[in-house]
Amino acid sequence: MNHYRWGLGLIVLALAACSSAPQRGVGSADGAGAGTVVSGKAECPPGSPYAPASEDPSTRGHYTAGGLYRPGVSDSTPAYIPNVACIPEPVVTDEPRSPVGNRSPYTVLGKQYHVLQDPRGYQETGIASYYGAKFHGRLTSNREVYDMYTFSAAHKSLPLPSFAEVTNLENGQSVIVRVNDRGPFHDGRVIDLSYAAAVKLGITQRGTGQVSVRALTPGQERGRRARRDAAAATPTSTAMPATAATTAALAEPAAAVVSTPLPQAVTAAGRVADSPQAALLQVASFASRDNAERALQQLLLAGIAGGRLQDVVADGRTLWRLRVAADDHSTVPQLVQRIAALGLGQPRVVND
Repeated sequence: MNHYRWGLGLIVLALAACSSAPQRGVGSADGAGAGTVVSGKAECPPGSPYAPASEDPSTRGHYTAGGLYRPGVSDSTPAYIPNVACIPEPVVTDEPRSPVGNRSPYTVLGKQYHVLQDPRGYQETGIASYYGAKFHGRLTSNREVYDMYTFSAAHKSLPLPSFAEVTNLENGQSVIVRVNDRGPFHDGRVIDLSYAAAVKLGITQRGTGQVSVRALTPGQERGRRARRDAAAATPTSTAMPATAATTAALAEPAAAVVSTPLPQAVTAAGRVADSPQAALLQVASFASRDNAERALQQLLLAGIAGGRLQDVVADGRTLWRLRVAADDHSTVPQLVQRIAALGLGQPRVVND
């Protein structure tokens, strides 16, 4: 095989990914599963609920001169939301550099790029995109297999492999990713996320998001996780991220979603005031009952019980409201966080 063509194809696997949000796919991926539900609570299985991806030989080759992979074929995403709450973040370790994918400098589409010798201290702000099913099972730039159900990423200059913390600057959500690919080579974009990482950050609906990227070395993630765990333990002192619905699989067009005003029982920071009526959350409204039922199933698979669908007529059409009852108004902040982490947006407290 021509080594130049092989190396070029590996370098730019993610080059054509996500110029916009990938289109919704049909069906589910082989090996996909969910957390076991026991007595209304989710217990994540050891490791990930999703079987590791293996190389798909049909994805070999098919790139044009300059490195674009199947530029005329649209990317797509699964017809369901992965349970990102049960996908483990990678552990930051000091891995040796891959024998391929780290050539420096390298040239793509006439532009030269340099791989960092030392990623320590690297931090950058810019636009993140993501890539999905079109690349699932294809070899990455360091000849690993791209798996859209892991937290990974493509980057132009970080060593392969390396680790980074990516934070959505619009909602404060963050995720640790393992960088094992090159890209994105679209102007203005700093990182290409795996589909699962994009769901975790809440950028799948628009396809891109404003993020900060910070390289991590062993030990740095401990402080980050400690801060996150402390915030989860004291949710009433932490502002809830005001996320929109983050999945193309469940989101309706803007005109099809009913926005429920936030009652006075909820403060601007998202905290719930002491009110016996503040124990019912509205997750979203759907024009399609099938989509509403899929969202309800997503809650059940995550161990969130108390969900129900209610049909209402608005402007001559039927909408399906998905609501969740909290056991007690004091548990509402935690429940809001759990639902938002599934990519369903931030629920609002409503009166029955």
